[in-house]
Amino acid sequence: MSGDAAQPDRGDLKGTNYELFILAVSLLSILNLVLAATLRLVQGHLSQSWWLIFEIDIALTLIFVIDFCYRFSTAESKRRYMTRRGGFFDLLSCVPLLRIFRIFRVVRAVRIIRKLGGPRVMREMQGEIAAGTLYLVIFFGLFVLEFVGLAELHFEQNAPGANITTGGDALWWGYVTATTVGYGDQYPVTRGGRIVGVVMLTVGVALFATFSGFLANAFLTAKRRQPRPSAGTQELTATLRDVERLQAEQQAALEKLRESLAALDRAASS
Repeated sequence: MSGDAAQPDRGDLKGTNYELFILAVSLLSILNLVLAATLRLVQGHLSQSWWLIFEIDIALTLIFVIDFCYRFSTAESKRRYMTRRGGFFDLLSCVPLLRIFRIFRVVRAVRIIRKLGGPRVMREMQGEIAAGTLYLVIFFGLFVLEFVGLAELHFEQNAPGANITTGGDALWWGYVTATTVGYGDQYPVTRGGRIVGVVMLTVGVALFATFSGFLANAFLTAKRRQPRPSAGTQELTATLRDVERLQAEQQAALEKLRESLAALDRAASS
């Protein structure tokens, strides 16, 4: 069997962890499309829950725009990517009103990952564990912000004295809580809202701590990977330093010889 048969065509697969991240984001976007349509149908108007989902979808759309630009700029053949690799559908899926086209991203990612096979996918995931952790934190951060925000809005929106009454309030409260900043301008006043707040504190702080650990590990890894001088380079450096020292000593001796000759010349003239 040839090597090409053993290695399936990866298409425009950029990386297993990256494709799984885009797959998860696409599924979340499609789920949001269904949730938004259901809320609009049941409630008959644009509720605050609908607006919260819409605001999360803005972040998801930004991810899709970045993904399209990344795939387009790195494609070996841009024309082939747009016509045969689904680039045209990737571009359409960046339009908020055409989110349904994001289902093609799901189909493509699943098809290529299935070609690679489970064992190979697992090996590649383990080989890119740092990047996989970052993608996982980003996805779950958006997921938690959305659904914890929806739960918080459910309990707080119509409560007396509540200050979390809009989708924007819920997202702001969730982000501030997850980052442990705690400005105190938004806080739950109901029992249910406080229970949801405990969940947000526990999960959100864990995600933010993981993200901070990833950044610290990235900086330390980059520092450890800096090339160290080899033994031959160290010997060459030491030799050059000895040569510079000898040159300095010779220069000093030459200056002393010149001074002595000048003194003898003055003595002879007198």
